[in-house]
Amino acid sequence: RRYGNSGLPDDSIHVELTGTAGQSFGAFCVQGVTLQLHGDANDYVGKAMNGGTIVIAPPTGTSYASQDSAIVGNTCLYGATGGRLFAAGRAGERFAVRNSGAVAVIEGAGDHACEYMTGGQVIILGAVGVNFGAGMTGGLAFVRDQARQFADQVNGELVNCHRIETESMRGYAALLRRHVETHVAQTGSSYAASLLKDWSHFIRDVWLVVPKAAKLDVLLEEAS
Repeated sequence: RRYGNSGLPDDSIHVELTGTAGQSFGAFCVQGVTLQLHGDANDYVGKAMNGGTIVIAPPTGTSYASQDSAIVGNTCLYGATGGRLFAAGRAGERFAVRNSGAVAVIEGAGDHACEYMTGGQVIILGAVGVNFGAGMTGGLAFVRDQARQFADQVNGELVNCHRIETESMRGYAALLRRHVETHVAQTGSSYAASLLKDWSHFIRDVWLVVPKAAKLDVLLEEAS
């Protein structure tokens, strides 16, 4: 009430938790709030958030591969209008549905990711399910396609897919690298750190997904 949606300085309120969160962890999060969870969370993480930062990573000392393990549930970032989410692991189905402004970095997702997305940026550093980008009319997404299956998983009705290892796409590659570096700094993900070390090979596997109506130079300027 005192500061409104945008008047609180970043990280003014920092909450650090350990364990398993239930439904809607970080829902309606606002600017100035940081929620850091050492563990995992259920469905609707960051639902309708419009600011702040949510960081979810496995507890220190875990031995499993984060990119192969679920860390958040279904329908995360549903209707989000801003803020940031960093999750060192996989998300369930319908990730970032109706996202219109949040920035997120995760390490894999299920079916229907970025459905009806109208804004924001989604970076997925691992495999995704089917029907990616259905109804997506805004924002952008980076998806790692190591298995070369993404062409059969994306819903191409409203989006185009581009490679980013070329000279003309250098700006997008730099944008992606900044996001991955921030993800490593926030979560300590050893998987994401390994991608940075082998960057030239990693970006060959990445697709940039953008709405067909978007102009690449304008979209990059807005995203940066």
